[in-house]
Amino acid sequence: MLDALDAGSTRRWALTALADLGQAREEIDALNVYPVPDGDTGTNLYLTVEAAVAAVQALPGGRPPGDARSGAGSGDTRPGEDLIRTADAFARGALRGARGNSGVILAQLLRGCADVIAEQPSLDGAALQQALARADEQAWAAVGRPVEGTILSVSRAAALAAADGEAALGAVVTRALRAAEEALDRTPQQLEALRRAGVVDAGGRGLVVLLEALEAVVAQRSSRPVRPRRPAALPAVDLASCRDLTAGGPAYEVMYLLDVADDADAAEVRHRLDALGDSLVVVGGGGLWNVHVHVDDPGAAVEVGIAAGRPHAVRITHFAEQNDRRRARQRSRTPVGLVAVAAGPGIAELFAGAGAVVVEGGPGRRPSSGQLLDAVRRAGSDAVIILPNDSDTLAVAEAAAAAARQEGVRVTVLPTRAQVQGLAAAAVHDPARNADDEVVRMSAAAAAARHGAVTVAARAAITTAGVCRPGDVLGVVDGDFAVIGDDLGAVAVEVTERLLSGGGELVTLVTGEGCDPSVVAAVTDHLHRSRRDVEVSVHEGGQPRYCLLIGVE
Repeated sequence: MLDALDAGSTRRWALTALADLGQAREEIDALNVYPVPDGDTGTNLYLTVEAAVAAVQALPGGRPPGDARSGAGSGDTRPGEDLIRTADAFARGALRGARGNSGVILAQLLRGCADVIAEQPSLDGAALQQALARADEQAWAAVGRPVEGTILSVSRAAALAAADGEAALGAVVTRALRAAEEALDRTPQQLEALRRAGVVDAGGRGLVVLLEALEAVVAQRSSRPVRPRRPAALPAVDLASCRDLTAGGPAYEVMYLLDVADDADAAEVRHRLDALGDSLVVVGGGGLWNVHVHVDDPGAAVEVGIAAGRPHAVRITHFAEQNDRRRARQRSRTPVGLVAVAAGPGIAELFAGAGAVVVEGGPGRRPSSGQLLDAVRRAGSDAVIILPNDSDTLAVAEAAAAAARQEGVRVTVLPTRAQVQGLAAAAVHDPARNADDEVVRMSAAAAAARHGAVTVAARAAITTAGVCRPGDVLGVVDGDFAVIGDDLGAVAVEVTERLLSGGGELVTLVTGEGCDPSVVAAVTDHLHRSRRDVEVSVHEGGQPRYCLLIGVE
């Protein structure tokens, strides 16, 4: 059990929270009925935290200790200063990337916590009590017309419970989480829209997920799989029943970042926008603010920002058009588009040859959801299939797909967890085929491809195959380190044999950056001698870290 959070454990919490929100994203989207039932709160929270994590990882030593890509730290700051920089970067990243009403409120909660951390040498239990109280206070103040039964109610319950008892960090976090869960269960009693739909508040559910991740980090255990708070099949919500989607309600959502010379000007912005519309949230500090409001006149809302400072990153969404696009996804006659994440330049060429829009990624280089969303748009089709080709990219791909669906694009994410699985799926891609048939055919091809890899250990570690030391050759079989040896060729042969133990007709070998030809020769010579019925296909992939990728179909 941790006594206090430092920069490293704060980064671990950020990454854990992002992963857990990725798991819960679809569930939270389905809970979204207030203030507008547009089914995107989970996606917006994920994108907000993703932007915050990216800001932290951009710092020197910005990855958590133990990460294979991590340095030892920034090297030029004391531990307390490193924590302050980490918290500030996380809050500012969330502010810049905040999406939707709940995402903006979450950004303000993080800002409040960061402000307290800036005054503390470390984040122990007493400091966390202050941080949760400050965050809650600032979040309530940021909302034009606060409503009970929302993320604000969950935040208030967590802050009050955290302050009521012993100040040990573990006890503070546990009280805050339990109170947040109880407050979340009360939200249908506080808000009529939730009661009618039979759901809890989506934003509040997202905050509970973040507190669950914090509890896991403080307890120094792995985060548990996120369990839905409600059945996956939720009641359908009548979009027309929402005031903001009726003739008498605001027609547009307006969001922008606002640079001001004096933070006092933000109060005037909040006052003027409150007269124009509803769902008003103005959050920030230090000269940078994020503005969110629902209005009938989006131009007037932007002009309020111009009068106060410099608005930028302006996003205007017309609710009616947004929902029309969602409802009226055409029975597509355009080709089925394909987006693939490639771990190396040679692999990128193979995917491009199959007609895919390629995004650079792979182990250790996860693309952002924004990059994948841009690729979906560039695919130029009404139906698009995404091949993430890496376990860590799955949640990112799902978030990008959800955002693309809001734009009326039918997107399917095939859960490919390895580059060779994606290549197998891309090999049967036919853009002229019916979208549903294409998903089935490509899914079957990916599922039939067993995958392995060969790499060299960078550090000592405990694996399924035993203890490895730096310089040992590691063989991966279906995502698990299953072989340890001292010869690349011998390990590659062992991995191939294990993959073929369940049968197979085609072995695909994808060479990595600087791979010695003798490694491929060891596998091909072995197969030619012992398995003459197996076809071998060799490609230059150019991927880092993995000398050889192996696929068996």
